[in-house]
Amino acid sequence: MMMPFKRQALVEFENIESAKKCVTFAADEPVYIAGQQAFFNYSTSKRITRPGNTDDPSGGNKVLLLSIQNPLYPITVDVLYTVCNPVGKVQRIVIFKRNGIQAMVEFESVFCAQKAKAALNGADIYAGCCTLKIEYARPTRLNVIRNDNDSWDYTKPYLGRRDRGKGRQRQAILGEHPSSFRHDGYGSHGPLLPLPSRYRMGSRDTPELVAYPLPQASSSYMHGGNPSGSVVMVSGLHQLKMNCSRVFNLFCLYGNIEKVKFMKTIPGTALVEMGDEYAVERAVTHLNNVKLFGKRLNVCVSKQHSVVPSQIFELEDGTSSYKDFAMSKNNRFTSAGQASKNIIQPPSCVLHYYNVPLCVTEETFVKLCEDHEVLSFIKYKVFDPKPSAKTLSGLLEWECKTDAVEALTVLNHYQIRVPNGSNPYTLKLCFST
Repeated sequence: MMMPFKRQALVEFENIESAKKCVTFAADEPVYIAGQQAFFNYSTSKRITRPGNTDDPSGGNKVLLLSIQNPLYPITVDVLYTVCNPVGKVQRIVIFKRNGIQAMVEFESVFCAQKAKAALNGADIYAGCCTLKIEYARPTRLNVIRNDNDSWDYTKPYLGRRDRGKGRQRQAILGEHPSSFRHDGYGSHGPLLPLPSRYRMGSRDTPELVAYPLPQASSSYMHGGNPSGSVVMVSGLHQLKMNCSRVFNLFCLYGNIEKVKFMKTIPGTALVEMGDEYAVERAVTHLNNVKLFGKRLNVCVSKQHSVVPSQIFELEDGTSSYKDFAMSKNNRFTSAGQASKNIIQPPSCVLHYYNVPLCVTEETFVKLCEDHEVLSFIKYKVFDPKPSAKTLSGLLEWECKTDAVEALTVLNHYQIRVPNGSNPYTLKLCFST
């Protein structure tokens, strides 16, 4: 049984001897899965229990739990209804966003749920992203209080309806879903839906790495308000090595940062107010469980709707526990043109650097790492600049992902001064494949 947002899984063997062999083998010889070392130990669970299975029409549950992995685009009830309803009639949908994005979908019958699980599990809603991981949920019925973007009861179309005209027929925002259901599922025949129109890149084909558009809701200082769910709470921060600026350096890769505030009552915990709820979703998806300075980050959506500058104190490094970044030039999603240049990637051992002066060399970066007490990279590459270029860009590779994350957190937005130069250059870093 997969637990994707914990990056864990339970494996039930036929007998105890087989489980012992697995644990013993992994203890003696490291096992790597997709480049990551996997650790094996005994679970407190005696067996994996599921409400039922797709092969037994008399078993199962008509409520499915959907985990959306790599959600590069907004996931609403409209999106899930468009995907699920052609396979089996949907009655209710509830979306929740604590550790990533998950949803429960209640179908009309167990058979409809079984068909949907068989057809949709492992499929991409959009090309190369928003991958569905489906299992049976524990509840047998969903309770929907109101119909909105995150929950909908299709048996009660006017339940607490907001921002929709009464009597207006509900329509899915993404057009029709591929209607043919096959017992072998969708296989490798492409994404379930085309990209939303506002995310398409003109007449060009979608690139292999999807570039982010401007978030749907811009920063609060541009519109004078905050959408709900635009604050994340991050715990597990190193109290000696982390401050507001370093939190900004890491989280700004996934959306605009408005404010950062460390909590006085909970050491090593900070609230980060982002430009919109989609930036929050990306941050939770990519940064939760990431290891930083020997501690593992826990990133989740906060109940707070905004960050209030109260109980300000001095951090261990002497900087303030609160900082406002709303007008920072280092925010990377402040315009459509700027946002379209951002390639959103999960943390990796390779960093892409850019906006550095032409005089910068490999030795410059080595000294930068030494001066800031972060491990140095193992590979260096500079891209050939154009004749008219005024800056350089390239790649830096570290031995492991954790080293690269720490280097980015410390060195991102470092001011590089040039002899006889009037203004410093701001070093920009982001994760690369």
